[in-house]
Amino acid sequence: MDINDYLIDQRGKNWPEMLSGWVGTIPESFTLWLINRFGDAFLVLDDGSVHLLDVGAGSFTRLADSRQHFAELLDTGENANSWLMIPLVDECARSLPALRENQCYGFKVPPMLGGGHSLENVEPLDLAIHYSLLAQIHKRTKELADKTPIRGVKLEP
Repeated sequence: MDINDYLIDQRGKNWPEMLSGWVGTIPESFTLWLINRFGDAFLVLDDGSVHLLDVGAGSFTRLADSRQHFAELLDTGENANSWLMIPLVDECARSLPALRENQCYGFKVPPMLGGGHSLENVEPLDLAIHYSLLAQIHKRTKELADKTPIRGVKLEP
């Protein structure tokens, strides 16, 4: 397995702008380390710990105490499949158009709104739009109780 097959090349992208909608969910100070093909960001905090911003689920989770610890954990159990979404990325690569320079895979119905992790719920999306839309949805739904019905979504430009 080549890990780069499951990551997005970060060069030439305005990450501070794209992640700006996630202020309040992520800390002010961090180093962007890795981005999986679904736009989930692996951030290294000032203490060296590695955290995952799962934009589809709208969650921020500590994964490891350090980059080395992360590398060790990545080779344990189903962590690589889960964190890099290997099986779904492989399915997308076989069945969907190839991702262009500023695209990632995105969910038609985000997991935070009950969408599933299946090929039928995935499409290539512009990275900036992906981050903006999911941040807006997260901000408007994070205080709702689980299974609260959503009757409509109005997004700001």
